[in-house]
Amino acid sequence: MKRIYMDHNATTPLREEALEAMLPYLREEFGNASSLHSFGTRARRAVEATREEVAAALGARAREIIFTGCGTESDNQAIKGVAFANRDKGNHVITSRIEHKAVLQTCQYLEKQGFRVTYLPVDEYGLVNPDEVAQAITDRTVLVSVMFANNEVGTIQPVAEIAQVCREKGVYFHTDAVQVVGKLPIDVVKLGVDLLSLSAHKFYGPKGVGALYVRKGVKIDPLLHGGHQERGRRAATENVAGIVGLGKAIELRLGEMEVEAKRLTTLRERLYTGLVARVDHVYLNGHPTQRLPGTLNVCFEYIEGEGIIMGLDLAGVAVSSGSACTSATLSPSHVLLAMGVHPAVAQGSIRFGLGRENTEEDVDYVLETLPPIIERLRAMSMFSPQSPFPEEAGPQRWGH
Repeated sequence: MKRIYMDHNATTPLREEALEAMLPYLREEFGNASSLHSFGTRARRAVEATREEVAAALGARAREIIFTGCGTESDNQAIKGVAFANRDKGNHVITSRIEHKAVLQTCQYLEKQGFRVTYLPVDEYGLVNPDEVAQAITDRTVLVSVMFANNEVGTIQPVAEIAQVCREKGVYFHTDAVQVVGKLPIDVVKLGVDLLSLSAHKFYGPKGVGALYVRKGVKIDPLLHGGHQERGRRAATENVAGIVGLGKAIELRLGEMEVEAKRLTTLRERLYTGLVARVDHVYLNGHPTQRLPGTLNVCFEYIEGEGIIMGLDLAGVAVSSGSACTSATLSPSHVLLAMGVHPAVAQGSIRFGLGRENTEEDVDYVLETLPPIIERLRAMSMFSPQSPFPEEAGPQRWGH
């Protein structure tokens, strides 16, 4: 049976080149990067060389890069670290309603610690309005955290504009760029961001390693205590092999990013136009153009996404209904609900995450395979195009 992976927003396969770069540090070069002898020195050189590579990829300085265990840790480090380090200034944090749970639940934790959090709304495309960010900032605000691009629908936020607002107000700005690094060019200086999160396994590096950019001068507390690693900003023995794999993956992505972005955009549009031509009652989620190259999120009315995922999986195609971190829940996507999609319609959402292995043949296979699955599920549904769809559960969509 043909096997096609279209869930690259959840994770990407480890590149062979990244694995090869890692292997020496899993075998003979096993030293602790904090040790003073030659074994440790060689490990330290590898870590610092990767720090230079990551910094160059972001337009940052090497000393501004902290290696972490994942994107979630990077988000926690940024939000908790800034909030607690600047509590003497204020106790107010601003974020959006469509953030990854790594941000939302961290903000909810802060609320239990006496912080006040403002959750900004988004428009029907999932965009945050920079003017609303400005209006929400008070003299007690210490941090704004808005993701660079949404992990579910792919909408790209006006990060530079939001950063400008924060700079003018004297407030730190953090962006979760986990879905963007390796897909689109990033220059932290031009963007004006103070903190930026990334994760290696989203751009063909290994799982279990990420990084956080912290602009020089940002007042931030460490998340982990118990060691001097990362210049005292993250206590833990460095995952040398993982860090090296991250560096190789980001290096390779920089060289192919522009061409790959164009290719994935073409594939994405081929998939979407093909679906619309073959399936009725299918709607695009997110901004039609201001979106990640390989991300396509659509809603199929009258059925639930879980059934579609299972049907496609039996046909050898892997997709998801949203964030991998919330895939076990049957609740409608908080992102789609925040965008104004009715819960009954949001339940039928599917996210295609296209990547470097995907081809036109893969897309055409999905276009052949998916319509019969949709037809079969709708035939079994109590709500279908052939039966009355309750008015109160009908789609409250824009332009439909």
